[in-house]
Amino acid sequence: MPLSRVTTVHPSRAIDGGRIAIHGTDFAVDHDHLPAVHIGDKRARVVFASPSRLEAIVPSGLTSKGLVPVHVEGAGGDTASVEIAATFATGLHQVDNPIFDREGNLYVTYSGTRGQQVPVSIFRVRPNGTRETFSSGVVNPTSMAIDADGRIYMSSRFEGTVYRLMPDGSVESFATDLGVACGLAFSWDGTLFVGDRSGTIFSVDRKGRATPFASLPPSVAAFHLAVGRERALYVTGPTLSPYDVVYRIDEWGTVGIRSQVFGRPQGLAFDAAGTLFVVEALAGASGLYRLGAGEPELVLAGPGLVGLAFDLHGGLAVCTNDSAFRLPGPT
Repeated sequence: MPLSRVTTVHPSRAIDGGRIAIHGTDFAVDHDHLPAVHIGDKRARVVFASPSRLEAIVPSGLTSKGLVPVHVEGAGGDTASVEIAATFATGLHQVDNPIFDREGNLYVTYSGTRGQQVPVSIFRVRPNGTRETFSSGVVNPTSMAIDADGRIYMSSRFEGTVYRLMPDGSVESFATDLGVACGLAFSWDGTLFVGDRSGTIFSVDRKGRATPFASLPPSVAAFHLAVGRERALYVTGPTLSPYDVVYRIDEWGTVGIRSQVFGRPQGLAFDAAGTLFVVEALAGASGLYRLGAGEPELVLAGPGLVGLAFDLHGGLAVCTNDSAFRLPGPT
């Protein structure tokens, strides 16, 4: 009987609960039980099995994070591994991307249910993982963006307002009457784009004056925005369709399609090289994808992801609704 072997693990990164594929040869799947798979010091649940591929769920409660071994019962060859993201912050209610400032601090939200007044709107998480209250008083903080001067802006989907935050966390109203204000993104010239999930993308000038920029189908959740190097705006907005669009809107407001293969795309961001990454929240395919010239590539597996952010050194943060995770760059 040939000895089974593990060749690769894909994707190479994951968070707890992520679904990874273990590729190899001659896995013993024709017996009374499937070969046991261990990730780190825990046994993983196998959810798919063939002689050349096993798929398993990353178990929670691993003793160590970072690069951990993946072992298949009866398999020889070199030990395979997967990089497991460390939990960076918990007790959140995140509905869009977190953001990094120039010092490497990560800002995350507690958005709450519609109209809920929560004690803390935004937390600041220091590079060492210390979480502290940063800003309070805004109802349903939703999306954040940081301008060229390092100032943070935050939308309230309940109030239809974008606030500008002061260094001490206090807020001032910057733009109002923006509908169900969700995604935020700054353009190269300082224009702030704001997504009203009922179907309008606004452009807001430096004085807070808003004008309609483009129209899209309404979203059942939120619009998520990112601006690329070529000055185009990219937008996702989950609908009830089985496949949703990643939109590309040029600087004149013409709407096009970048991709239409995701079932529930949410947060999106560009890395330092100008590559677009998109979070897919669809059950069974959830994770972080890289959009290059070909088909989207899964680079991190994880359930329930809603947003991501890159720091100035290429480090990565990804968020579920209630937790943030950190990984060093590159992806």
